[in-house]
Amino acid sequence: MLDYRAEEQKEAPQGTYIHPTALVYKGAELEEGVHVGPRAVIGPKVKLARDVQVGAGAVVEGKTTIGEGTIVYPMATIGSDPQDLKYRGEDTELIIGKNNRLREYVNISIGTVNGGGRTTLNDNNLIMAYTHIGHDCHIGSNCILANGVQLAGHVEVEDFAVFGGMAGGHQFCRFGERAMIAAGAIVVQDVPPYCMVQGDRARISGLNVVGLRRSDLPKQRISDIKNMFKILFNENLTIEDAVSRMELEVPDSEQRRKFIDFLKRSERGVCR
Repeated sequence: MLDYRAEEQKEAPQGTYIHPTALVYKGAELEEGVHVGPRAVIGPKVKLARDVQVGAGAVVEGKTTIGEGTIVYPMATIGSDPQDLKYRGEDTELIIGKNNRLREYVNISIGTVNGGGRTTLNDNNLIMAYTHIGHDCHIGSNCILANGVQLAGHVEVEDFAVFGGMAGGHQFCRFGERAMIAAGAIVVQDVPPYCMVQGDRARISGLNVVGLRRSDLPKQRISDIKNMFKILFNENLTIEDAVSRMELEVPDSEQRRKFIDFLKRSERGVCR
């Protein structure tokens, strides 16, 4: 946590704008085009790439790196200490990629030593207001987390996943590529790629058909995904037997490999 009693103000580097009421600590690295709004706080270990915008009252602290073109909206808290009682101020980090939109009151924690020391958020994500992303989470690219989504520590989210408002993810849960999480769903087990879940505790409700249509995948690949879905969820098989059936009956493809690999790496079990 920042020590506001010992702040040292950094002068605005050439090509950046720092509002007179903002506090940017010495040691912070700001590239050309960075815009820091009124009353915002930028900590001494923060790195802001070209054209990053930090809105009024937002706090970016910890060992945090934010990629080009990302916008941090007013009152967000980025790079805050983990909500983990074992954390003792270790020099862990948060790495955020390019062109993300982190809306009002979003909170993202740095990592913990026991979790690998790093929280990551890749590129082109929309993280809506009041969403929390816990320590050691790893979020892919092109994801949408609607208002009030709550992800506990160590959660993994693959590319193009979509979370409805107020959905929650239990620690260590994994969400596959193009998974769709319904509003208010409480997820305590893994959600395979392309699947849709809803409810408390969340259960599979079908394929993310809309997401598949938008993916530009060939019809044959979508048909293969539907076949894998039927094998896993309609045949009353164990995960191991379902994987064996897929390997025998579904043609090899990138989508088959992702689906099967996800199932093989599941540790919490899969939503059914």
